[in-house]
Amino acid sequence: MLQPNLRLIIVHCSLLIEMADFSWLYRGTTEIFPHQPDSEDPGENLERLIETSDRPLRVKLGIDPTGSALHLGHSIPFRKLRAFQDAGHTAIVIIGDFTARIGDPTGKSEVRRQLTPDEVKRNAETYLEQLRPVLDFDTRDRLEIRYNSEWLSQLDLAKTLELLATMTVGQMLAKEGFAERYAAGNPIYLHEFFYPLMQGYDSVAVRADVELGGTDQKFNLAVGRDLQRHFGQKPQFGLLLPILIGTDGVQKMSKSLNNFVGLQEDALSMYSKLEKTPDDLIQDYFELLTHQDLTALPDNPRERQKELALNVVAQYHGEAAAKEAQTAAITLVQGGDKTTEAVPEFSLGEVEFPAKLFYILNASGLCKSSGEGRRQIQNGAVRLDGDRVSDVNFTVESPEQLHGKVLQVGKKKFVRLER
Repeated sequence: MLQPNLRLIIVHCSLLIEMADFSWLYRGTTEIFPHQPDSEDPGENLERLIETSDRPLRVKLGIDPTGSALHLGHSIPFRKLRAFQDAGHTAIVIIGDFTARIGDPTGKSEVRRQLTPDEVKRNAETYLEQLRPVLDFDTRDRLEIRYNSEWLSQLDLAKTLELLATMTVGQMLAKEGFAERYAAGNPIYLHEFFYPLMQGYDSVAVRADVELGGTDQKFNLAVGRDLQRHFGQKPQFGLLLPILIGTDGVQKMSKSLNNFVGLQEDALSMYSKLEKTPDDLIQDYFELLTHQDLTALPDNPRERQKELALNVVAQYHGEAAAKEAQTAAITLVQGGDKTTEAVPEFSLGEVEFPAKLFYILNASGLCKSSGEGRRQIQNGAVRLDGDRVSDVNFTVESPEQLHGKVLQVGKKKFVRLER
């Protein structure tokens, strides 16, 4: 016979399970597979697995450090990983120091350049530093950081052949990009076929319960399920997240397309880009990049843009810096002669005087070349402390003439000039 207090606790726990709020799980989620919401089988229903598991789930997210900088598009799966952490589960971040030497062929029309181990190591260190504002690095047992060279470098030929024997060439050619490359006569190298198998084997190595990825990663996540089943493990759930459209409102966010907001950008640059977010992207940006209640957003489109920019910048730079960036952005757009500390600085010590202004635009990074600097001046896009510069040959005799002034190109790019 149960004691009354124990019976009360059991009833209370049952009610909590029935009332469990899974909004965090579905926010911004494109697909969960398998997904049988009416099933009581925890192998078919992720909600049921979360409710019944006697341990924290192991939630895997892999990232290949093929570059040195992350942008807001990269942050989306890591934000979902943080949601799992906050719900009490363990985030497993796989640094693909081995797979990065190949590079994910998904969506690529040609083979990727293979990176050296030193390049991968440097990039990995930079990635982790950029992710500190997103993930919980401090709570015990909430984060594991693993490098897949730990197990992939140990695979012998027999194990490699076993992995290869789990898939056919036909299955590989069904992967996004491979069929197109094959039909176009573009070469597909054998080592590229190894990539989804290696990513899938990561799930075996860490015994993942759930794997997160972009919508372009479904094939790789499904391979992980197949390999876990092959090696006698319960297959993981796949949870897919959308690819973020960039600030141009057309193509996916990418550094190469210059439509990105970098996680390492200064507060003012981040704010100035985000407050110009196209109206048709605002809802998606709020859903994917913030915790804001989507039913309580401002009615005015301009106020929504400003609230989005303030919220996102505060996540990476703090609330004070975000408000300072907002003030600075308003001042610069209005052409005022006062600035704040949020404006990034450029040292004129790198410039030899006398100097043409278009050269300074290039040297400061506001323009990619002196030629672009000349064109921006001709187009009326350049201001110096709020005053438009129209003379292409505007020459500055000494750094003292520019000290403390703000040089601006368009509405999003600006630096404070320092001696």
